[in-house]
Amino acid sequence: MNVKILFAGIIARYPFGGVTWCSLMYLLGLRALGHEVLYIEDTGECIYDPEQDARSLDPSYGTRYIHDALAPFGLGDRWSFVNYDGTHHGLSREAVCAYCAGADLFINLSGGSWFWRDEYRRIARRVFIDSDPVFTQLAIAKGEGWYVDFFRGFDRLFTFGANIGTPASDVPVGGFSWHKTWQPVVTDLWRTDAPPAGERFTTVMTWQTESFTDVNGNKDREFLRFLDLPGRTRHLFELAINGPHDLLREHGWPTVDAMSVSRSLWDYREFIQRSKGEFGVAKHAYVARRSGWFSDRTACYLAAGRPAVVQDTGWSAHVPAGTGLLGFSTAEEALDGLDRVACDYRRHARRAAEIARECFDASRVLPRLLEDACA
Repeated sequence: MNVKILFAGIIARYPFGGVTWCSLMYLLGLRALGHEVLYIEDTGECIYDPEQDARSLDPSYGTRYIHDALAPFGLGDRWSFVNYDGTHHGLSREAVCAYCAGADLFINLSGGSWFWRDEYRRIARRVFIDSDPVFTQLAIAKGEGWYVDFFRGFDRLFTFGANIGTPASDVPVGGFSWHKTWQPVVTDLWRTDAPPAGERFTTVMTWQTESFTDVNGNKDREFLRFLDLPGRTRHLFELAINGPHDLLREHGWPTVDAMSVSRSLWDYREFIQRSKGEFGVAKHAYVARRSGWFSDRTACYLAAGRPAVVQDTGWSAHVPAGTGLLGFSTAEEALDGLDRVACDYRRHARRAAEIARECFDASRVLPRLLEDACA
């Protein structure tokens, strides 16, 4: 059965390659399954304009960015951006309302809309996909009325935290049920026959985020545990980071600006494809609460045939680990994982691509999501 879907994302709010791929691969994956999709962004916030390095009341950078990201895939006329002042750009509100009147499913990814406008509420089935587990559930647990009521408006809640709501994680869920899902990856768009451009294990990361500051669960707390790693191994690294470049370089971590490698879809993909593999550390909250979170970025490394050595948040109970994808909790385990990849790189690269197809390919992830969403 073909489904007519309104999909909310945060492409203009965070106009960078990694965030854009997250929404785009839902849109492309759903369309490939024969479903109709329309992208909406309605966060109530101003866009971030990288050219000014500031929030902007003028949404033109964000709207251009959305169009330029979607147009190469035939979706240039399938979007609407609602500015902070309620004005619609791209498709008009009238066009969005007409689409919603016949829609079967509303998918809200990562707070792509924080509003329950009448046109959204009338859609028969409504689901939320939480890409930031632990933080979301702890915010709900505070009991702030509007926030709790917002989540009550959905028929199903999904999360990238595979352990949320299970005995494996102590994150409070209150009266809400969270269903496990993964980021869908259109693996054909990531596969490459080109060898890595060098010997560096890389990642793209934000040292600290501006959201949920009271939780104190950012990536910096975990990364400091591994700060001296470069001095203990022959392996090479490169961090594309929004964070303390001087501190990291002093400890042997070559860095580049995260925004520069994420300015577009293509820059971000090229950075990953040129890498030997990923070395990744997770946010402290994901690790400490054993959330089972798995990175959409890591799934893209795997799809490109790049092995990943990444911190285990509990995901290893749900995704094959040991070859191509290796988890670690300690520095010693991380060093061992890097050595194992280097000793038989071709086998690990081959297995990485297999894991991406088996676990994260959109043709596998999205039918399960839709079946559960429409149950």
